[in-house]
Amino acid sequence: MNLTLFGVPNIPMVEPGDNLLDLIDAGLSSINESLQVDDVILLAQKIVSKAEDRYVDLNTVSPSADARSLALEVDKDPRKVQVILNESNEVVRKRPGVLIVEQNLGFVQANAGIDQSNINVEGVDGDDLLLLLPIDPDASAARLRRAVSAKYGIDVGVIINDSVGRAWRMGTVGLAIGVSGFTALEDYIGGTDLYGRELLVTQVAAADELAAAASLIMGQTTEKTPVVIARGYCPVEPEDAELQGVQPLLRPKQLDMFR
Repeated sequence: MNLTLFGVPNIPMVEPGDNLLDLIDAGLSSINESLQVDDVILLAQKIVSKAEDRYVDLNTVSPSADARSLALEVDKDPRKVQVILNESNEVVRKRPGVLIVEQNLGFVQANAGIDQSNINVEGVDGDDLLLLLPIDPDASAARLRRAVSAKYGIDVGVIINDSVGRAWRMGTVGLAIGVSGFTALEDYIGGTDLYGRELLVTQVAAADELAAAASLIMGQTTEKTPVVIARGYCPVEPEDAELQGVQPLLRPKQLDMFR
């Protein structure tokens, strides 16, 4: 495999309702590039959420008694805690300054993946705005993939990428939260290794590995490169509907030794 990743430049600040494919096209054109068959488009979650208007104004939030109580434990704004609870299935861990939850889609993340940095909407104080994850990141990825197919007649893969911390390692890493067009979890169980031994547990989180690589290019601070193209991976879409999207990457609770 000869895998190449490059950032798409000149992506402007995304506003609600923006057509992301148009922005990607313009950015690629500025460097005399275009999408090719089997490219994987990796997008930072934040621009997808912005385009889908996933904002919450804290001034519209009335925290419940449970949210106010939890806010005291974790030293956070009760209104923000209420939004986190609204976006969550359960609280996994908590301590002052930290609130880890299982987000509605099954992701275990700090603050349900809610962002409060580099957000701006005209007429609203940025400190009062939250940006939620897309309602259905797999569907968001699939819509962009269909738009590429309709416009150019080519098949691509799409990953929506978010930055998360890890329980056993320091620092954040890119992680796939939405996938369309290829197998997110490559399963080699039943195959053999170089020495002919049967593989009993080997599964490769291909979408997460691509997301992590793209995250290096996207950056975490002022780089402003929210779209990356991975070329040379040759994604293959699974035929089984249960293996499509990001769900195969989520460890079932009964197999989770730490919850």
